[in-house]
Amino acid sequence: MSPSAQARGGASSARRPLAWVRLLAGLWLFAVGVVLGLRSGLGVSPWDVFHDGIRQATPLSFGAATVLVGVALVVVGLGFGVRPGPGTLVNMVAIGVFADALLASGFVQDLAARSLPVRLAAVLAGVGLVALGSALYIGAGLGSGPRDSLMLALSAWTRLPVGLIRGLLEGTVLGVGWLLGGVVGVGTVLFALGIGPAVQLAFRVLQIDVPGKPNRRRGMESACLECCSG
Repeated sequence: MSPSAQARGGASSARRPLAWVRLLAGLWLFAVGVVLGLRSGLGVSPWDVFHDGIRQATPLSFGAATVLVGVALVVVGLGFGVRPGPGTLVNMVAIGVFADALLASGFVQDLAARSLPVRLAAVLAGVGLVALGSALYIGAGLGSGPRDSLMLALSAWTRLPVGLIRGLLEGTVLGVGWLLGGVVGVGTVLFALGIGPAVQLAFRVLQIDVPGKPNRRRGMESACLECCSG
């Protein structure tokens, strides 16, 4: 192996622990943002409406529903030939586990009883934390989230634009989640409209590059989809 190759390998090995720290920190912030939206009682992102609907209709906790959906999406993605990265598998489990831990701890438990301005501020803070967390874990370069994998798989299979697939997926899970009893409200609208710009701002402020610069546009679209999930 040439000295330059050894140097590149050493640098990659040195960066990997930091990448895992960034991944886990990002997923934790993501979960905090999700719980803020959930506790506000004003509505959550489309995917979290789906997770909340499953919670309302089954004995599962919110976090367990999130993990179950993530597992199903990874399996479907595998069926379409999309292999999950290590970060995909951690994402699949960690957000749900972190969310359940926060809910069990009583974190902002009385938020729904606060004034409307306070609840709206909590939703906006949740959008910001989800965006920040997404920038961190996507920037770690350890694999896309389960929902991203499904989106890309369906886009490749149907040859439809990624943006259209994203819209169809989110519209579907939002409708099903609402029918199951998931909370839909102004917070859902704020997440849907605000998360894209918030993610772009987080990437810019943190000076994080999307892994795989030639596919930067696809990477950003994937980021926006994952931010609207839980």
